[in-house]
Amino acid sequence: MKVTAFHGSPRIDGNTDILLKETLKPIYESGNDVKLFKLNFMNIKPCQDCGGCDKTGKCIINDDMDEIYDSIREADRIILASPIFFFGISAQAKIMIDRCQSLWCEKYLLNKPILEGRYGRKGLLLLVGGMKKQEGEQCAGATARAFFRTISVPVHEILSFLGVDAKGAILEHPTALKEAYEAGQKLVTD
Repeated sequence: MKVTAFHGSPRIDGNTDILLKETLKPIYESGNDVKLFKLNFMNIKPCQDCGGCDKTGKCIINDDMDEIYDSIREADRIILASPIFFFGISAQAKIMIDRCQSLWCEKYLLNKPILEGRYGRKGLLLLVGGMKKQEGEQCAGATARAFFRTISVPVHEILSFLGVDAKGAILEHPTALKEAYEAGQKLVTD
């Protein structure tokens, strides 16, 4: 099974990083092929809304998204991990999602959705936010839903932890690491 994971946090060893690593443990342990993209360290330009992909489904910008497009097409499982910033996903995650406009064109304008493959396509959204208000989870979740739908992932789970702000504070959460591990395990065994 091929798994693509997007690490959307700029903070190394932060809460999102810790949570994603724990989620990936059972996936690696079960021998699955994992491609991890640390978005903060990638050269990804923002979508220019130029219409260049409308007729072809191919983005006219050549940068690190080229590798991401290939990985999205080949993946059976996709994980999106992001902190919640200002009631939404991080800029690093959002810039990648916005560049999936070409995949939206390919699916909806050219009627060429990504095929589901042998295992089907499923996703997992991991969110960590400092505020305890549900708006952050709801807004970030809406963006992720649109992303998953665009890349032909019909089903995705959400694992969200709110009120977790200080770097490493997720380690003090009584169930977070266990839940993350189980979510990764479930993703590749269901």
